[in-house]
This record gives sequence, C-alpha cells and structure tokens, in this order.
Amino acid sequence: MIYVYRDAQIFYKFFNNKSNVTDIFLHGWGCDHQSLLFCQKVSKNNALFVDFPPFGKSSKVVKNWSVFTYANMVISLCQHLKIEHFNLIGHSFGGRIAIIMAFLCKQETDKLVLVDSAGLKPRRSVGYYGNLWAYRIRKKLHLDVSKFGSCDYLALDSEMRKVFSSIVNTHLDDFLPYIKAKTLIIFGEDDKTTPIYMARKLHKCIKNSALVILKEAGHFCFIDRRVEFLNILCDFLE
Repeated sequence: MIYVYRDAQIFYKFFNNKSNVTDIFLHGWGCDHQSLLFCQKVSKNNALFVDFPPFGKSSKVVKNWSVFTYANMVISLCQHLKIEHFNLIGHSFGGRIAIIMAFLCKQETDKLVLVDSAGLKPRRSVGYYGNLWAYRIRKKLHLDVSKFGSCDYLALDSEMRKVFSSIVNTHLDDFLPYIKAKTLIIFGEDDKTTPIYMARKLHKCIKNSALVILKEAGHFCFIDRRVEFLNILCDFLE
C-alpha cells in the first residue's frame, strides 16, 4: 500500500489480526521493511511495516526531512489507519524513530523495543576529530572532499546527504528520561555501529527498561541470533 506524506510516497504493509494493539516495525538505515518482516510470524497483534524514504518502495528522494519528519510521518500513517495503541520495535535508525514516538505518544505507546538502536550522542575518537579537521581545511581551500564521510553518507545523492547529516547530528539523549512505556533493549555484543555503551546508557536513562545482550551478534543481532531474538521478542510482546 502507498501513503502520501509531504508529497512523498510511503510504502507500507499492514496485517490486521483484529487486535486492539499494533506492532510497528521500524527498519534501519539502508534497509527496508523486509529486514524485519519475519517478525510478523510471532506477532499476535496487528502488524505494520514501513519503508523509510529513500529505501524499499518508498520515494527515493525527500527534501528537508529531519528525524522528526520521519517520526511524524509514522504518526500520521497511524492516524490514517486508525491505530490508537501500538508497540514500537525499532532497529538502528528505526530506534531513533521509536524513541521520538514513545516520547511524543506516551498514551498510545504500550511497549518499546530498541534493537541495536541509534540516537545517542557517540563518544568520538581522536581520529574522528582529525578527519573532521582535515575535511574543514580541504573545504576551505576548495579541494576535493567527495570521499569524506561514512559509507551510508557516500551512497546518497546530494539531497539525501543533507537529510542524513541532519539525522546523525540529532541526539536524543534528553528524551530518554521521559519515556514511560515498558522498554526492552536488545543489542549484539559485538555491535561496532552502535556499541554496547549505548545499550547501557539507554538502560540507565529509560526507567522502566530491561537490557538483553546477545552473544556472538553484531549490529544486526536479530539476524545473527534469529531464533533467540524471536523468542525474546515474542515473550516481551505477549
């Protein structure tokens, strides 16, 4: 199905199991809804899957979007589908959206699951600041800076690079103490993209939360430890 939000086409799948609660699955950056679609097998509630632009079957370019635009898009889609109560399951970038929605929609959010979630201010290494200094110097001298940036950044066109930069430079640490929903935090022990210290900070700052660290798993812990992940998710959502 297609939902139009701010002139962007948003692809989604909605499974109606005649429940009063909908499990909303929010995928990571560079993925699409199919990365989490297997979770629908254990969902006894309604289930909603969304493709975030520019991924999957949604629009390939959006202009002047921020992480809050993405969150408001999902909220608008929920209103369109008349979803009044939901559980949020967000992986990586999807965790950013889930954090914002749990903050904005306290009454509607029953449970929150953050899987290798992004959104916190990272600890920066000396190398990071060295690269930043080099970038600024080269840019000031009008030299080529096209190869500076992460793989995710370099894979985007100019418009989506602006969107991506806005997202990664928006930190949600201050939102965490205001989240009221029962929360489960699941991280891979070997996650290098969103390291374990982020999981522990999420757990510390979200009062009603539990933390599970999956061994021999990385940033896609739900793939590396699929059966274990599904069992944990199923128990929590029930």
